[in-house]
Amino acid sequence: MIYAVDFDGTLSMGEWPAVGPANDDLFDFLIRKQRQGDKLILWTCRAGEALSDAVEFCRDKGLEFDAVNDNLPEIVEKYGSNSRKITCDVYLDDRAVHVDDYRYSDEVDINRISDALIRFADRFAMAV
Repeated sequence: MIYAVDFDGTLSMGEWPAVGPANDDLFDFLIRKQRQGDKLILWTCRAGEALSDAVEFCRDKGLEFDAVNDNLPEIVEKYGSNSRKITCDVYLDDRAVHVDDYRYSDEVDINRISDALIRFADRFAMAV
């Protein structure tokens, strides 16, 4: 399984450009999944020093990524190009909205989405 993971609001719960506090449950989950053979991609809008700070923060917490803002080499080889869209099985992001959420309303209901993300995070933590 390949996980693409956002940083701000997902791994780091502070305000940009600061790093931390850490989402320790998610760090523990990802470290365990990587030890089981899954691949991890840091997928963030951060660049330059802010990106370096995020990578170092994760490294200090014991999390090393297989790629940072890039596809895995084996994916590039498989498809013969490096698409701007990251190829993964799961995107973990505080701004994520599942495609099924749109069928319930003509508008994006931020409160409903927030509640769904909290429920997802609870289920995610219980699965750990």
